[in-house]
Amino acid sequence: MDQPIASPAQGTLAGDQPLVLALPKGRILDELAPLLGAAGIVPAADFHGSSRRLRFETNDPALDVVRVRSFDVATFVAFGAAQIGICGADVLMEFDYPEIYAPLDLGIGRCRVSVAEPVGDTATETLGRRSRIAVATKYPNIARRHFATKGIQAEVVHLNGAMELAPSLGLARLIVDLVQTGSTLKANGLVETEVIAQISSRLIVNRTALKTRPEAIGDWLSRFRAALDKVAA
Repeated sequence: MDQPIASPAQGTLAGDQPLVLALPKGRILDELAPLLGAAGIVPAADFHGSSRRLRFETNDPALDVVRVRSFDVATFVAFGAAQIGICGADVLMEFDYPEIYAPLDLGIGRCRVSVAEPVGDTATETLGRRSRIAVATKYPNIARRHFATKGIQAEVVHLNGAMELAPSLGLARLIVDLVQTGSTLKANGLVETEVIAQISSRLIVNRTALKTRPEAIGDWLSRFRAALDKVAA
């Protein structure tokens, strides 16, 4: 019996590989679950478990998903290892890859990139009289650009975590970090003094892939738009 011919949006064509969707590990992945379901994406059974696999097939033979660190999603997409991804606007701001197109704000993972300092400190009040200041952050580019607009050189102490310890241990007077509720800052004697940017998660696309596989990627963009409407309803 002849097999039905798969369409570009529903299956792979001869010589085509599945599109790869890069998803972030952690809290955002949990928030993404309803949206992925509404878009009709069902990863393999071990995707949400403790599997050591990083790449998973889905219910659609034209799509695989990979599970990577949130900071790495943009890199996978920018270099074409994944054609589509989901990551925070903070990651896009930090790396500013020209190869990435971010057409959809998914409205999840809402937080902000902010400046914080120890309670009772006056570092931010005296910034206008300073030419440089030490800042601990995992966002060196965002921090440098932000303080450069104030005519201040940020001497960045690059940390990947535990930024809240930096002021009390003398590494830096200020930190630049993601803030959601502010409870971690408060627990460590810090106060949020300035919001640099409001953040939410975005659907991102590799620009070259969008040109070479427009029908397949366009179909997924439409499905995610419809999923957003469905989840919001």
